[in-house]
Amino acid sequence: MRTAAHLKPGEKAIVHSFSDDYLSIKLMEMGVLPGTEIEFQYAAPFGDPLCFRVSGYKLSLRINEAHTISLN
Repeated sequence: MRTAAHLKPGEKAIVHSFSDDYLSIKLMEMGVLPGTEIEFQYAAPFGDPLCFRVSGYKLSLRINEAHTISLN
């Protein structure tokens, strides 16, 4: 299944679900909810962390955190 870590810069997708129950609570508290659009902005110079635009703000996530976000 495709995850947020697979997005390319400028690419948008809709959040479908999460593969980590503990991390999903933290992500949902930050506005990453199923049905929400997420857009990959850019990666840090060494590829980690990743910057996403979600619900009108920028959110930085580690690659392993982005892999837990399944997309439609």
